[in-house]
Amino acid sequence: MRIVLKFTAIIAVFLFLTKTEVKAQGCVAIRSTGGLCNMDEHPDSTTSGGVWLFNSNSRYYRSYKHFVGSEEQKQRIALGTNVINHSYAQDLTLTRIFNNRWSFSLDIPVLDNSRSSLYEHGGKERRLTHSFGVGDITLKAYAWLLNPAKAKKGNIQVGLGLKLPTGSYTYQDYFYNTGTGGAKTLGPVDQSIQLGDGGTGITTDINTYYNFSHKFGLYGSFYYLISPRELNGVSSARGGTASAKAVANGSDIMSVPDQLMVRAGANYGAGKFNFSAGIRYECLPVKDLVGGSNGFRRPGYITSIEPGVTYRISKFSIYTFVPVAIVRNRTQSVPDKISTQLTGVNSHGDAAFADYAVNLGVSFKL
Repeated sequence: MRIVLKFTAIIAVFLFLTKTEVKAQGCVAIRSTGGLCNMDEHPDSTTSGGVWLFNSNSRYYRSYKHFVGSEEQKQRIALGTNVINHSYAQDLTLTRIFNNRWSFSLDIPVLDNSRSSLYEHGGKERRLTHSFGVGDITLKAYAWLLNPAKAKKGNIQVGLGLKLPTGSYTYQDYFYNTGTGGAKTLGPVDQSIQLGDGGTGITTDINTYYNFSHKFGLYGSFYYLISPRELNGVSSARGGTASAKAVANGSDIMSVPDQLMVRAGANYGAGKFNFSAGIRYECLPVKDLVGGSNGFRRPGYITSIEPGVTYRISKFSIYTFVPVAIVRNRTQSVPDKISTQLTGVNSHGDAAFADYAVNLGVSFKL
């Protein structure tokens, strides 16, 4: 029974996204939330001593389709003016399982991003900016709420953690054709490929599962990052001077946003394989739970179907999950709303999203 739901959930990078990081598969900059959901520590009522669990998760996506709200801006690709982001995230997670209820994890993301665009380089030719390095490190403590010795079929795990501002949020590269005579300018890269957001955050997790039989079960997970800091002090002007509009609506400085992810689905075990299918929802909210919500951000959400397969041998497993987007929406930001109020004309920025993301990883007990 325990094998069926082990190794079922990946959190990305994200991100997403994405960092995240799990960025939500695009310019909606959702940071990496760890390579593997703690459901991998499916409780064992016989566990009395501590063990170590190591997970290495790789995530990749290519974002290139622009959306305003839920409407795709297909003309951007046709005209060649779309932004193309390539995002690689390698999450290294070490978890200490103290007993059948308590555990603690350390997640270190390593990020490699590139961004291709016209508009950031004077509109004359497509150029690249890059970022590479360690992202925001996260420390988390987890506890299973029900006694595994009694809760044989299902359980609920809660987690609380701290996201540290270890990733550079001031990473710089050159922007071409932006200075006098077409000279290049050194400035902070776009928010979507920065290594961190510059804020110390509080992470909250809820993971749950229920087994109907030895082979079939359901799973669910909830993640929310609370970011009290409103602005990180980094200009969004890419080494230039912020426009009067950006200063007026507050988008001249980068925001430090909250993040949300929800996953739910079903698992089926067949021998050493575990197949899963579910829904994944990633969101960068318009407004934060704590603190202000102004500054430059591209809020939005993406809903994906998420098939996955895991192969396990003894203490070792390899898995892949490929969330495929079915809904993408770039929502109206606080600066967008301020501009609308100031001008009387609706203002709504865009963002680029990917069609899918690829997660591939290995996990084993030490």
